[in-house]
Amino acid sequence: MRPLVGLGPLLMVALLSGAMVSGDPRINSRFIYGKLNEKVNVYVKVYWNSPFLACMDESLSRAEIIDPLFLWIGPDGRNLKGQSYVNVTETGKLKLITFRKSMSGSYGCTLTYKRMKDNLQEEKEAFKSYKFMLFAYRDPDYTFQVSARFSTQACNIVENDQYLEELKKIMEDLIFSLTCELTDEFLKCHVIKVPKHGLQSVLFISFKVNPFAPGWETVCRNLTGDCGDETNSRALKARDRIEEFFLKQTYAHKEFSFVPPIRYLDKSLQILREDKCRPGFGKDEFNHAECPDCCVVCGHGTYNSNNNVRCRVCSSIEINYYGATAC
Repeated sequence: MRPLVGLGPLLMVALLSGAMVSGDPRINSRFIYGKLNEKVNVYVKVYWNSPFLACMDESLSRAEIIDPLFLWIGPDGRNLKGQSYVNVTETGKLKLITFRKSMSGSYGCTLTYKRMKDNLQEEKEAFKSYKFMLFAYRDPDYTFQVSARFSTQACNIVENDQYLEELKKIMEDLIFSLTCELTDEFLKCHVIKVPKHGLQSVLFISFKVNPFAPGWETVCRNLTGDCGDETNSRALKARDRIEEFFLKQTYAHKEFSFVPPIRYLDKSLQILREDKCRPGFGKDEFNHAECPDCCVVCGHGTYNSNNNVRCRVCSSIEINYYGATAC
């Protein structure tokens, strides 16, 4: 679980058509340039177009190039020119259209051009090669763990369980229109010694909220891209509604002329986000430090068969493709 601190690095999803580049401070540049003798990592959100990849390094882009020729080779070793899922410009820039996990891998380009002597009568052919590693990624699916404390008259009274059921119904009504659901409801009562207030009976109530209530699939039918953006948006709205509800309880209690038998304890609400990755994707802060909050496509030799956070190593068979969902 992670503290609820907002979108943080995930705001970068909107940059460069969903792509992020390894260690590149020029994240808002129009193109991603190659680097000599070094692979450039590019992360592309599934179903989005990649940014343009330039078949040259940044320093060469500022120079005149005589008779340039560009050759792009995909992960399968084939020439990409003329392929339906790519756009190659006359200046050698490559864009991949509607990126999918199977398109992940190594993309190489070779720039051939001429160098001329000062007398312009001698020319020599020159070559430069560049490598780009493209990885499909998704945003994690959001689930929120909600917990709060409530004062009660005693731990052994039936009203405690009744209160949990009433609270559950209120929460379900709040988030029903968002196709979100409550799961893993939990209630525990403890007697706590509170400084300057003696002993108090306190209810600890927690539950989880996810955007996958029955019927959530219908939300995605009219979407052309990844439904994860929509489900996460609904989960965030559900979180906001729950926060607003508890904030109102805080102000409502201050207006009471008596203390209700069970009441919310101010500022006890905690909401933590739990991330899950879709099958074939997983988080890997070590190998994908440039995209630590992303669910990146599982690499060769690894898989994710369900909604685990990380890809697992497969030791029983050889996996030589990206995005495996079984071992």
